[in-house]
Amino acid sequence: MRSSRGFAYLALVLAVSANQIGLASEVLTKAETKHAISEIRSAYAAFNRGDIEAAVSMLDANVEWSEPVEFPGGGEFHGIDQAKRYLSQSRAGADRVISEPEQFIPAGDKIVVFVRARVLPKGTDSWQEIRLADVYTFHHDKATAMHAFADRKEALRWAQHE
Repeated sequence: MRSSRGFAYLALVLAVSANQIGLASEVLTKAETKHAISEIRSAYAAFNRGDIEAAVSMLDANVEWSEPVEFPGGGEFHGIDQAKRYLSQSRAGADRVISEPEQFIPAGDKIVVFVRARVLPKGTDSWQEIRLADVYTFHHDKATAMHAFADRKEALRWAQHE
């Protein structure tokens, strides 16, 4: 009996310690995952129609937003206002932008979204297409981070090890 209490105490101490130093991540429940995916779908639909306010409504005020440097205007953005500025400028050179979520992959407190993006640059009639991945980290029903990846496999690796 004493050894089982000792083991339980040790497991509790290790779990608390891991959480304090950031080794343990949350795992979204099925309901939280379903809600997060619904919010993400709504955000992409809002972005496609140019409604940036609605597109960022699921973001935490202190969101960490990261776009690959090879993307036009890419880099690190901090807070909802910078995320809005990035999203607005990403549409500025296009007549139309269509970002379609193709697949959602839950990974702990993250949702990996495989995206097919099509852009019709202003003054052209030729669509450009890219397949990429966005990884959203959720905490208390808000996305606290978004990391975009040009390589979908890299996004999956990052989401599983972050």
